[in-house]
Amino acid sequence: MFTVAALYHFTRFADPAVLRPGLSACAAGAGVKGSLLLAHEGINGTIAGPPHGIAAVLAHLRQLPGCDGLRHKQGHAATMPFRRLKVRLKCEIVTMGQPQVDPLAGTGHYVAPADWNALISAPDVAVIDTRNVYETAIGTFAGAVDPQTETFRDFPDWWKANRIRFEGKRIAMFCTGGIRCEKSTNYLLGQGVDQVFHLQGGILQYLEDVPQDQSLWRGECFVFDERVSVGHGLIPGQLVPCRACGHPLTGADRTAPEYEQGVSCPHCADRYSKADRDRFRERQRQIALAAARGDRHLGP
Repeated sequence: MFTVAALYHFTRFADPAVLRPGLSACAAGAGVKGSLLLAHEGINGTIAGPPHGIAAVLAHLRQLPGCDGLRHKQGHAATMPFRRLKVRLKCEIVTMGQPQVDPLAGTGHYVAPADWNALISAPDVAVIDTRNVYETAIGTFAGAVDPQTETFRDFPDWWKANRIRFEGKRIAMFCTGGIRCEKSTNYLLGQGVDQVFHLQGGILQYLEDVPQDQSLWRGECFVFDERVSVGHGLIPGQLVPCRACGHPLTGADRTAPEYEQGVSCPHCADRYSKADRDRFRERQRQIALAAARGDRHLGP
């Protein structure tokens, strides 16, 4: 059994590149895989490994400048949900493309999972899902507004085009682990919206804390690893990823005529060139050959 830890922390790293080698060495030495993003504004990522390995990496992270208060959400997976370790330098740890947005300067009011149902059930509250369309497609809160954004960069334009819909309303926002809401609530505050709230710990914390028979969550929650989705109690869901575009696939998706394992699905059937499809087929062939040998293909 592997431990899976999702984490983020906003702080100000003077030179994130200096932190990368030590973090990479710690994670690799602890048998941890996954993805960690470093930027001047902090750190974000999801990692998996043996319990002692995850503990070692979290201890290392909490010794970085300004990270002693770093919190994480923890789950489990029967098999390793990542194929490699990636520690990358980025301009933003979650890309919104709004340089004036600074969560350290202020965010919306945090709402604990235990209090979330009461807030979003109030008649003067508009609930907004800040995730992207491939995430919202498999699950969201009952009654939530889905902006249908392709990327988080699209959210500011969506808000400007739709803000009149929410006049006189309190705004409650949520995302997978909370990081996008740190930025989106700061953005709304900068747009003059003063009654802004967001789900503390995100959907993952809600699914861990709130019993299923009391839950207002509908469906599964997309996660950025090989589990694809989780449900209440953070139990891995029933979806699989399209190896071409990454979109989560239901059983119906996998019986559609556009589906070819590792090559295409109904969500990307018209997206790629013939050369891309040929490359995907070769990759799938190599995966099958590796499986026949008892090996695990590392993918593209």
